Amino acid sequence: MNKSLFCILILLVTLSTRASFILLPMDESTQQNHLKAYGITYWCLSRDYKASWLLNYRGGSFLLPDAEEIRKECKIRGVSFEIISDSEQAEILNEISSPSQNMESVILEKAPKIAVYTPKGKQPWDDAVTLVLTYAEIPFTPIYDEEVLSDQLLMYDWLHLHHEDFTGQYGKFYAAYKNTPWYIDQKRDSEALAAKLGYAKVSQEKGAVAKKIRDFVVGGGFMFAMCSATDSFDIALAADGVDICETMFDGDPSESNYQSKLNYNNSFAFKNFTLERRPEVYEFSDIDMTTKRRVAMEKDYFTLMEFSAKWDPIPSMLCQNHTQLVKGFMGQTTSFDTALIKSNVLIMGTCELNGESRYIHGEKGKGMFTFFGGHDPEDFQHQVGDPPTVLDLHPNSPGYRLILNNVLFPAARKKKLKT
Repeated sequence: MNKSLFCILILLVTLSTRASFILLPMDESTQQNHLKAYGITYWCLSRDYKASWLLNYRGGSFLLPDAEEIRKECKIRGVSFEIISDSEQAEILNEISSPSQNMESVILEKAPKIAVYTPKGKQPWDDAVTLVLTYAEIPFTPIYDEEVLSDQLLMYDWLHLHHEDFTGQYGKFYAAYKNTPWYIDQKRDSEALAAKLGYAKVSQEKGAVAKKIRDFVVGGGFMFAMCSATDSFDIALAADGVDICETMFDGDPSESNYQSKLNYNNSFAFKNFTLERRPEVYEFSDIDMTTKRRVAMEKDYFTLMEFSAKWDPIPSMLCQNHTQLVKGFMGQTTSFDTALIKSNVLIMGTCELNGESRYIHGEKGKGMFTFFGGHDPEDFQHQVGDPPTVLDLHPNSPGYRLILNNVLFPAARKKKLKT
């Protein structure tokens, strides 16, 4: 009798402590490849596994069910993981649920369908989002103007805007690169595409693309933009129906007093900005802080804001990281003048030394957008023609983590922002 009871007790203890969850820790000291951990989580969602994002728990860890194929995939991709029991999982969730802890467990429901807005030909610069999606092994579909204007955005949940100029001024590269083969080819190809799609000017065609992207967000889509895609997108919307391009860009002069004709109500994030009229200046407007920066490279960091994970899960998700201090990096649009950001837009990352905003988020209609200043989080001053960043050298990059936060964010069960 005693022997039977002992056997039953051992069985119960074994069952209660058996491994049934995989924890992907995202703290600084434990995770050997933060970026690929996002890819593992996406991979699980795409195979209908349940997943939870543990906000502010060990750097924003992921909780997955224990399965042999998940363990194997983690080992193949070099992602650190821990096997935990039912009781350990319950202890973690109990800690997270405590009112005294700024933590929350967010259920991830499905793998979002991802589109990257990028031209089909090779450009003389790389794109950070394309690089990190490829590195993390998260699938995406490249799309461009033809797909956007034919309403194919409806097939996707999340859209990234490649380093792009939506104003039709060819990136304001005119002064430095007008005689280079890649600039000449880009201008010719853009004009041919605009004509094919029924537009007299590239600026008109790009403006139509910007409005389709706006409609995608208003209808419930998620948009993420970096570098010049941020301010040029808003400028194109504000300048709808106004010719702001000089002769070298579209064959005729800009219209008089175009600055006074801008409609800031049309823009997503920025207000009261002044356009840069000189075509030889590598700048779109005073939104960007690049030429106004007085920050030495070794001191160039920005701080992520801290939000209540329980009350404001959306910005909390977007700011998950193993550090609150993120290394700065330059771009055509490096950062944003805080005074020109609309009051309903949430500032999530700032550089106090220069009084600038680096990372912002907002709602538009039923959808949401995030703008991230700079070009490449691991290349301080990426130049045209530079080789792409090798992410094997930066598997724990805090800046690239912010991009991937935005990729997984649409997978979350939605809770209303309360900030």
